[in-house]
Amino acid sequence: MIDVHHQINAVRRQVGRRAFKAGEARIVTIGQTYDTPLDDLWDACTNPERLPRWFAPVTGDLTLGGRYAVEGNASGTIERCDPPKGFFATWEFGGEVSWIELRLTPEGDERTRFELEHIAHVDDERWARFGPGAVGVGWDLSLMGLFRHLSGAPAVTPAEFETWGASDEGKEFVTAASESWYTASVASGEDTNAARAAADRTSAFYRGEGPGMEGARGDGQD
Repeated sequence: MIDVHHQINAVRRQVGRRAFKAGEARIVTIGQTYDTPLDDLWDACTNPERLPRWFAPVTGDLTLGGRYAVEGNASGTIERCDPPKGFFATWEFGGEVSWIELRLTPEGDERTRFELEHIAHVDDERWARFGPGAVGVGWDLSLMGLFRHLSGAPAVTPAEFETWGASDEGKEFVTAASESWYTASVASGEDTNAARAAADRTSAFYRGEGPGMEGARGDGQD
């Protein structure tokens, strides 16, 4: 379904923290440049008819102040919107609130940079268990889907995606994504041994080999 190594290497990942609202928040940032104009990428990220082709069905009022819901996933409120440059919204899942910020930046006439920040107040114990990959691997899967969509590949049904996720290629992808988040975590100053243990748990979970991540995965991916 995908050239695993090409897609993994096309994505830039960062991990950080900063003061935000009620206290210090963890920041997971993921980005990729796509061969499409700014307006088309904005449409792919906000058009209810295109979102299910690479992400999930999204319903609600996709305008400033509106409430949205991702089918089987999170819901939230759009707090800022600056078409076609990006938006900022709450991401409400599992009784907790985090935030996402999408930024789209043109790189010439036919290429656009996609960058998404996921901001969450995560307790140290939860972070120690799974690290940034708990959220990051889910977003890696989304960026892969967006790449396929923009490349003209046919949409994948939920059943097909589940089958792919259990395949060798699917397991290779989530393991490689988790390893990349391990690298980003260490680069941010995380203890190497702690980051290694968290990445191993995350990889095992996404491969269907480990315990659940109840409350740990802000992306809400199933």
